[in-house]
Amino acid sequence: MQRQAKKRQNIRRAVIVGIVAMVVVASAAYFFSGNSGTTVSTTTTTASASGSTTTTVAAVIRPVTDPSPAGKFGTAPTVVVPSTPAPTSLEVSNLIVGHGAIAKSGETLDVQYVLATYSTHKVIQSSWTSSPFSFVLGANPEQVIAGWDQGMVGMRVGGRRELIIPPSLGYGAKSPGAGIAKNDTLVFVVDLLKVTP
Repeated sequence: MQRQAKKRQNIRRAVIVGIVAMVVVASAAYFFSGNSGTTVSTTTTTASASGSTTTTVAAVIRPVTDPSPAGKFGTAPTVVVPSTPAPTSLEVSNLIVGHGAIAKSGETLDVQYVLATYSTHKVIQSSWTSSPFSFVLGANPEQVIAGWDQGMVGMRVGGRRELIIPPSLGYGAKSPGAGIAKNDTLVFVVDLLKVTP
């Protein structure tokens, strides 16, 4: 009986993984075709003493209404915080479309980024002043905020992407440090340098 239960559980997991993969591929195709919004699913796996738990989150992603200038890949970008009210859902736009490897959940991404906030309308952080930032996509919340885990999926190496992240996918009611207010909306411009499986 335990074998049958385990077999059913494995079949269920395989079906879920297959469905998530199809949704991610279809969503990426829809998103990059230039439509007005799409739903993207991201999968996060967390380990505990009782085993690993996989969570799938669906997110609505819209293009950035008033994007920053594209600039040139490999040089620090100019980030412009829109003067319009902050969006309540994740907004993502490719400022420069890359042609290299595609970012997928579970892979290590090396990026350069600039962060500005709606509360200050200024750049408050930049990896360009120190060194590139590396993280594992889908390891949320251990490494990056949910807006990065959802907004970086499908990006190609050599590309530049703008993410406007609402508080619900950012730091919420907590202020993690200087320049980021409680319930702040974050504006990132990110260059994807490398993807490592």
